[in-house]
Amino acid sequence: MSETQIDKALPHAILHNDYATQWMGIEVVEVSDGYAVITMTLRQEMLNGFGIAHGGMIFSLADTAFALSCNPAEGSKDTITVASGVDINFLKPGIPGRLLTATGRRVSQQGRSGIYDITVTQPTSDGGTETVAEFRGRSRTVPQPKNR
Repeated sequence: MSETQIDKALPHAILHNDYATQWMGIEVVEVSDGYAVITMTLRQEMLNGFGIAHGGMIFSLADTAFALSCNPAEGSKDTITVASGVDINFLKPGIPGRLLTATGRRVSQQGRSGIYDITVTQPTSDGGTETVAEFRGRSRTVPQPKNR
């Protein structure tokens, strides 16, 4: 991910020091209030012993879309929004070399708590798309940590 893409996505630097996301090669396609689309090409070092996507890689992609969906693009000096809990259902294997797309959407926001759904898809060999995983994240807005 280039510095320009990071700056466009979240100027408050949520991704500047996110070395895992950078290593994964995650690209920000679109970010707006309560919405994010990101992509990642599934590389060989992201596979498990069965030769398909390691579940942790799919989870990390979805988690990054979640973070971008629930933190305002303009950032905040006083608060951050973090996960209070998540669930993920793996529906299809991630295929090596395919471009995974994670799309995150806000479902509900009540005070400091939110619910977000993230869908991870990949292209199929016949030109369509299929859902690889469904992720539901529960968020909580909290004060910015003092050590930052």
